[in-house]
Amino acid sequence: MTTTPSDPTTALPGRPPVVDLTTWQAVRDELLVREKAHTREGDALAAARRRLPMVELDGTVAVVGPDGPVPFLDLFQGRDELVVYQHMWHDGAPHQGQCEGCTTTAWHLKDAVYLNARGVSFAVLTSGPWDEVASYVEFMGYTQPWYSVRGVDAPIGGGMGHIACFLRADDRVFLTYSTTGRGNEPVNGSLALLDMTPYGRGEAWEDNPEGRPVIGDAREGHPSEGRQACWYWRSDADGNATWGPTSRPVPQWTRPGATAVETLGRHGHHH
Repeated sequence: MTTTPSDPTTALPGRPPVVDLTTWQAVRDELLVREKAHTREGDALAAARRRLPMVELDGTVAVVGPDGPVPFLDLFQGRDELVVYQHMWHDGAPHQGQCEGCTTTAWHLKDAVYLNARGVSFAVLTSGPWDEVASYVEFMGYTQPWYSVRGVDAPIGGGMGHIACFLRADDRVFLTYSTTGRGNEPVNGSLALLDMTPYGRGEAWEDNPEGRPVIGDAREGHPSEGRQACWYWRSDADGNATWGPTSRPVPQWTRPGATAVETLGRHGHHH
């Protein structure tokens, strides 16, 4: 028997209609036409990015890493291309008080081995002072290189929250591309997978069917209130969504021996 969307015995409030496989495949194929058009337009945009003009920069500008100040050129690690994520920073904040969006972006960029294999190096830049940054990197267990660009002019320093791409030709350095806001999303694989699921990301701005439960929306630097959700940014030791002195970015709980006391950091206050 063919199940129709209006069948009261199978319909679930706020969920997609229930149909047979043949009907599902037909609707799925219709959506595929739109998805393929989206893919082709994405390819065309990428081709346009590769043709953008470049801006030459001073590659000798110093950034600060674990070995002290080094020239920006060193971040290329001898390769011709470099991608950086420019991580926002709240001075003096405890570890769990750093930017939610930047935390998740950096976590998804934990390993650059496939970039390296294609001649591309990767680093995280942030405007925080190096002593605070080093403590945070250790706390989070990050493995990619981090550098402080405090006091450095844009586009290496300046405003944070960007992905930027650079090209090296011998000792010359060029900015080729930069994006911010939702332009940063492609590196966050979790968002792409959530977009494939029936409940989506669980943010209030999403266009969902009537009656669909909404988990909430995230506002950086604010606790969860009402429909605001911090669940995919921070939790307590038991995995409950929370924001405060006993919370931390969710993946950090996976570290062996991590304790809630650590989250107070050196300052023990919320920025």
